[in-house]
This record gives sequence, C-alpha cells and structure tokens, in this order.
Amino acid sequence: MSIIKIEDLTVQYLEQEENALDKISLEVEEGEFVAILGAHGAGKTTLCLSINGIVPNMINADMFGKIEVAGEIPPNIPVRELASKVGSVFDNPEFQMSQLTVFEEVALGLQNLGVDKDTIIENITTSLELVGLAGFEERSPFEISGGQQQRLAMASALSMKPQILVLDEPTSNLDPIGKEEVFTVTRKINQEEGLTVIIAEHEVEVIAEYADKVILLEQGKITQAGTPEELFPNIVDIQSNVGVRIPQITDFASRVPDKFKGSIPVTVDKAIERYK
Repeated sequence: MSIIKIEDLTVQYLEQEENALDKISLEVEEGEFVAILGAHGAGKTTLCLSINGIVPNMINADMFGKIEVAGEIPPNIPVRELASKVGSVFDNPEFQMSQLTVFEEVALGLQNLGVDKDTIIENITTSLELVGLAGFEERSPFEISGGQQQRLAMASALSMKPQILVLDEPTSNLDPIGKEEVFTVTRKINQEEGLTVIIAEHEVEVIAEYADKVILLEQGKITQAGTPEELFPNIVDIQSNVGVRIPQITDFASRVPDKFKGSIPVTVDKAIERYK
C-alpha cells in the first residue's frame, strides 16, 4: 500500500526563478526505506519539507501538483498536526533542542498536542528505549554527544507515533561514531518497527546496504530511481556530472567486472559473494 503519493509536484520559492522541484512523481510503499541522492541544490531538502508540510505552510512557496502523505494533504493541515503522522529529523540536532532535560525535550511535542500525562510518560519511555537513550531523562540535551543529540531528535519525533520518519542529512555534522549511532537506530526502526523512512543522505555505502529504493534528483527533477543494485552501477560513468558519489566497492568492481561474474556489486558482502 502506498503511504506517499506524489504526482507532478512543482515547488517554486518566491525569491527564485528556477523551480526547486519540477513536476516530480513518486510513490512510496508503507515500510519502505527510501534514500534521496543529489548534488547541493538538487531539491532534496525541498522534497523532505514538502512531505512534512513545512513547505509551503511554514516556508512560503508556490506549490502545484498533487501530494498525499499518510492519507493527508500536507498543504492543508497544520505542521504540528501532521507531526503525528510524519516525524522529522534535520541536519543540526541542536537547532531542534530548547528544553532543560531530555525528558522535557521529548515531551514538548506531545504537550503541544494536548496528550494526557500517562500517555506522554509511556511514549517518552518507549521512544527513548528505541533510540538507546533510556536513563538519560534528566540529562541536559546540550551536554550529550552529537550522535546522542540526533538520537534524541529521533526520539522526539518517534514519541508522536508517526507512520513516516523523514531525515534530511541527519549525519552531516556528526563524527563517524555519531553517524553509526544514527544509522543503526534508523535501520532498527525501519526493520523492526516497520516505520517508513525517507532519508536525504550522502553516505552511499550505508544507502547501498539499507535502502529499498534510491531516488536521484537533478535540478529539481527525478532523473533515475530504483534499487541500489539498479541505480549505483548505472551512474558509474556520470557520478561526477550529477554531483553524487557511488560506493567504493561499486567503483572498484566496475573496473574489473569479469572478477564479479559480470555483475557490479554495491556492498562488500555482495562483492565477496560474487568474487571469483
């Protein structure tokens, strides 16, 4: 069942001549892990912000076409209400922090929706356990590591019990340990909890391993889409032109395809399996 349906969606910011998104069409199935690739300015963030309703409800823009997310039309519903269906995590977790304790941080969104106290406590406990932050309730959000802050941002989103989690370059400001923490939690909530994940990310090795579908954006248009196995080998020769990187193992295997039974792997495990 499709949980996101987008048809001929065009978005233009008022101060820009070019469309940020240009007649894109996309369907995402419930429980899918979808990665968005593209160069800076390709439209990745605009697509994420259109799914969670921030564009055009909080960031002014002209929007044309059709978009339906978890049965709702994002432009027609307040962002805080849509947050109960679409959770959001951005590139700098500190920008999302405003409370004195981890507990208060996760509680904030639930309180804004008028959720009762018992449900708030239950949801906070569950979401902190899910992201590995149980026991951090009384810690300050500003005195934990970057990876922990990003996991806290995920807990805040997950406490609303959304059906979809949208992550816009969530590891761009993190060290390798922080990146691994975030990716591990993201994979867990997708595979074990069945949450639909939309992620704009540059860590292509992780995308190759985790994603069900990869979308390539170029100048606001979807130019290619498919599984990692379909997409990455297909852009070996044009990766520098489209402003993205392919997995290192894919780059290597493309130079000696006869060593891999004629097919180009996108993960190390697949490379070892196929290597002659």
